[in-house]
Amino acid sequence: MRFMSIITSAQIGMPTPELMEAISKLADRETKAGRMIDTAGLMPMETGARVSIKDGKLDIVDGPFVEAKEVVGGYAIFEFQNKEEALALTVEFMQLHIDHMPGWEGTCEVRPFFTPDMYPCSAHSVAAEVA
Repeated sequence: MRFMSIITSAQIGMPTPELMEAISKLADRETKAGRMIDTAGLMPMETGARVSIKDGKLDIVDGPFVEAKEVVGGYAIFEFQNKEEALALTVEFMQLHIDHMPGWEGTCEVRPFFTPDMYPCSAHSVAAEVA
């Protein structure tokens, strides 16, 4: 089962070198074990843009976004047997922040991927019917 971890924080700034080294070791371990599929940190908000729909119209706003209270700093995609495994690694990852970046506050949201077999009229089920 695939899970995405999304890290957010109201604090803006670069992680400490110690935190980056600890995260790198964790990522290396998880990649070698075949559980980590992808991961990346995101550039600052001022480098991005938002495209939204309101009242049926598209709106494009370049960053930075004044109304942002929390910023997505990065993500990781994993393959786990279950939610418990995903949570165990997330707790370990967040503990690295406590250990190597005192005072940092943030959240890591863990969510399973939606898969085609979860939707009754998915492309996967349509292909199976055609075959």
